[in-house]
Amino acid sequence: MGKYITDYFLYRKRFVLGYTIVGLAAIGLLFIAALYIPGGLSNAEIRTTVLSNSLSLDSFNPESIVNLPYHLLQRLSFTVFGVSELSIKLPSVILGLFAIAGMLILLQAWFKRNVAIITTILVVTTGQFLFISQSGSPNILYVVWSIWLLVAAMMVSRQAVWGSFWKIVLFGVAALSLYTPLSIYILLALLSAVLLHPHLRFIVKRLSKPMLAVALLCALVLAAPLIQAVITQPAIGLRLLGIPEEWPGIMANLLQLLRQYFDFFSPSASAIMTPVYGMGSMILIALGIYRLFTTKYTARSYIITAWIVLLLPILVINPAYISVTFVPVVLLMGMGIGVLLGHWYQMFPQNPYARIAGLLPLAVLIGGMVFTGLDRYMYGYHYDPSTASNFTRDLDLVNGQLAKPDRGKTVIVASESEAPFYQVVADHNKDVSVTVSAPTIIEGTVIATHDSKAPLAADKLQRIITDTDYRDADRFYIYKTDQK
Repeated sequence: MGKYITDYFLYRKRFVLGYTIVGLAAIGLLFIAALYIPGGLSNAEIRTTVLSNSLSLDSFNPESIVNLPYHLLQRLSFTVFGVSELSIKLPSVILGLFAIAGMLILLQAWFKRNVAIITTILVVTTGQFLFISQSGSPNILYVVWSIWLLVAAMMVSRQAVWGSFWKIVLFGVAALSLYTPLSIYILLALLSAVLLHPHLRFIVKRLSKPMLAVALLCALVLAAPLIQAVITQPAIGLRLLGIPEEWPGIMANLLQLLRQYFDFFSPSASAIMTPVYGMGSMILIALGIYRLFTTKYTARSYIITAWIVLLLPILVINPAYISVTFVPVVLLMGMGIGVLLGHWYQMFPQNPYARIAGLLPLAVLIGGMVFTGLDRYMYGYHYDPSTASNFTRDLDLVNGQLAKPDRGKTVIVASESEAPFYQVVADHNKDVSVTVSAPTIIEGTVIATHDSKAPLAADKLQRIITDTDYRDADRFYIYKTDQK
């Protein structure tokens, strides 16, 4: 008797193979993005670095309370690895991998395993995810908090093994997420779903009240610094809610929001390339919205709908918070892929060969989306002049000079705007100091930035460090005393 297609090893191990591909692709792509693409630091990363380094129990900066968990991770990275492009981006890379793990758990629970794997592969290769996962700024927290809140809530609702542990995780992640702007809206979406959906209300009524009290107490302890900061400075609370200090132009923001998602004919390039999703992804998202309305009775439909409804007004007044929509968009994409696979399998419920044949055009579609997404990210962020110029490689150039064994005592002369960042570098390097005024006597090594315009002795100039990615290519002037 001949073999059935289900008897083959690759068919039986297809999900293990899929998980392995996702894991290897995620690790490889995130570290390539962190090390090479776009290759440099944005202004947001520089500001985050300065804030993270300013953390101190003696003189706490209230500004750093926003996204405090991220600043703590980044400060730990500086302490362990020093200040470099990789150590600045490392927290985001690790959190990005953590987000992918949670995404697989969540998608596998909400959809079939084949849908979960395909959706995760698409997500990992989107420019939006790669960008926020390599950026040394807190944008990755929007994804991490949302995914793990949903994972923990799902585990609690399904009374999974280690139920008490998952209750503490749910309340702990909820408390930590409050430090990130707009994260409160996923909590409100979950609460709305519980209040409106009868099955969720039934589950909550059956939960252990003493264990919920313990979890709530843990959450209050974690949120205590934030509560104190909001009481001291109410403006921090408004920022966390996404309410701007000045009322914006609604029509201009609406046009910007539409361009970020739908302007495929005149894409723009700045610090973030738009549109953030390709046309193929938007078609899958549209199918997901269709599925959302046709299965509006499910708990996940309640959660996604409430989440989107709560976020839309905030996005209209704050279109820059585009990363906050990433997880609901991923869930809609998963629903869209489920629609495609589901319709094909319904046409051939008993014929495995027809099912496999139907996967070929789907594989072409998914493969095309993956490779065009990677191509757009790599070439756009690396070669587009209006994008590449938003990232500076000055830190790598400075670290190259500081790594020289014969540099001796080193002074970095910087402009007033650059000095706080270079002070972070000096804090983690011996015999390095920062000044905004030119030293009258050069001892050891002096590194003058392009923007410092420092009038130093020309006869002490040793060399000029250049970077071809800038119009002002002369990034640093190196002055040294004569070696005896």
